This record gives sequence, C-alpha cells and structure tokens, in this order.
Amino acid sequence: MNSSTTVSAELGLRLVVPDRTIVPLLAGLEYAADDPYAIRMAFYVGNDEPVEWIFARELLTVGIVRKVGDGDVEVWPAGSDDTTLNIALSSPFGNALFEVPLSPLAEFLHRTYQVVPAGQESEFVDMDAELENLLWPS
Repeated sequence: MNSSTTVSAELGLRLVVPDRTIVPLLAGLEYAADDPYAIRMAFYVGNDEPVEWIFARELLTVGIVRKVGDGDVEVWPAGSDDTTLNIALSSPFGNALFEVPLSPLAEFLHRTYQVVPAGQESEFVDMDAELENLLWPS
C-alpha cells in the first residue's frame, strides 16, 4: 500500500453569477490516498489565493447520476445536458453555482478509484495517527 499516492487535475469551470452571466475560472483537484474519503478543490479567482473546498469523493461520484448533498454542498447533473455537472456551494460569505465539465471530472474520479477502490478507503487510513491527532492535537 502506497499511502502517499496522489491524483491531481485542473478543470476549467464556469461560475454562474446571479444575472446568469458565466465567468470562466480554473480549479485544481487533488486526491490523496492517505485521506481517501476527501477531494480537495481549489478555485482560482483572479490573483487572490485560491479558495479551497473539501468534498466527499462519494458526493461527487453520486452527483454525476442524481442530485445529492444538503447544507453547504449540492451536486447534480445539469438536466438534459449530460456533459455538465452542477456544484452549488453555500457559506456564510455567500453562495456559488459552478458548471463543471463532466468528462474531465469523471476521468479524475476514475483515477482516484484506481488508487483507492470503492469500499477499501478504511484500509488507507492510519487509525493510530488519526487517534493521536484527536487525543493530542498539535
């Protein structure tokens, strides 16, 4: 087991603003086998530091076929358009709706499942280290 294995990709997304204007932007995706349930997505907006969100890998996977999520993150297919996925994010600072091209996202997810197959995530978690972090935070 190589727990340091990572998968990364860059995606061109579209931010849909309230007046339905589309703003193109770039997002970086990263998946690490030593954090097998999570996908990190960094949104690059202008020259500022990227805004990072952490998604459950399963949430993005299920969202390809049906609406899923509640609270801060919702993911769903873009209706009759089978080439786009919608991701809605909500925070105290505001809401954002992104249109994500399905093909490169699905390819990224496929590569994550090659690294850590579905149902085997717990085998990649270092339970001793996690327990130590809970008991003696640094």
